[in-house]
Amino acid sequence: MKHTSRNIFLTLLLVLSTMLTACGASATPTPVPATKALTATEAPTSIPAPINPDLILATTTSTQDSGLLDVLIPMFEAQTSYKVKTVAVGSGEAIKMGEEGNADVLLVHSPAAEATFMSDGWGKERALIMHNDFIIVGPAADPAKVKGLSPTDAFKAIATAEATFAARADKSGTSTKELGIWKKTEFDPAATKPAWYLETGQGMGATLTIASEKGAYTLTDRATYLANKDKLQLDILVEKDNSLLNVYHVITIDTAKWPNVNYDGAVAFMKFMTDPATQEVIGKFGVDKFGQQLFIPDADKTDADLGL
Repeated sequence: MKHTSRNIFLTLLLVLSTMLTACGASATPTPVPATKALTATEAPTSIPAPINPDLILATTTSTQDSGLLDVLIPMFEAQTSYKVKTVAVGSGEAIKMGEEGNADVLLVHSPAAEATFMSDGWGKERALIMHNDFIIVGPAADPAKVKGLSPTDAFKAIATAEATFAARADKSGTSTKELGIWKKTEFDPAATKPAWYLETGQGMGATLTIASEKGAYTLTDRATYLANKDKLQLDILVEKDNSLLNVYHVITIDTAKWPNVNYDGAVAFMKFMTDPATQEVIGKFGVDKFGQQLFIPDADKTDADLGL
């Protein structure tokens, strides 16, 4: 009887010991393989591809010739997975592409034409992006003696001296600005076609090259001039006049006019261009090379702030 009780007691001890061992084992967790930490440049998930990734951007030649789009477009594509086809023409031609449904989004600098575009119902949204300024450049000898004059007086002096003037004549924002200055003088070379008035029909970069080769004056945006200055024999002669402000907007195309435009892509581009991070890039563009801003970011302003 005593032997049987001892056996039962030993059995109970064995069971209790086994239970304690199991509990002790469970207190030590099984090692888990370490998860690879994401670096600052990695996204936790991939960016979903747009339904229509192809986006046609119609823009002025100054954004292309200055090199700004070479910085911004790769950024936009990397962030959104859109693929941008850039068509760099004059603002007038870019706006026409919008009217014909041949562009998804515009980046232009012809405020009066843009206002008409919007009031006629072709554009859906219009956002202020940035500005720089126009300048009058010409040969260092300055045969018409325009240095330091107002833009209107400078054009009068050029016409009076019959000094060669290179005009884009391409319905661009720059061409529109130039013709607006001539309208304030008693001269109308675009209509009378004097020999000294050279119509290039080219973009800003090409027109600057022609002006340099011909020893001519021309009106240009500052950014394109500075980006090409090392290849030109042209000096800045007239600048920093309030009438020479050069303002850029992004415009989306109204789907009521053209239902098949890539509106989602256009909105994504507008949001990208007005985003504070992009605006910072715009503000710093060219400073390291030229010691000055080529474009002033304006997404936090209104047209009224710029006097438009």
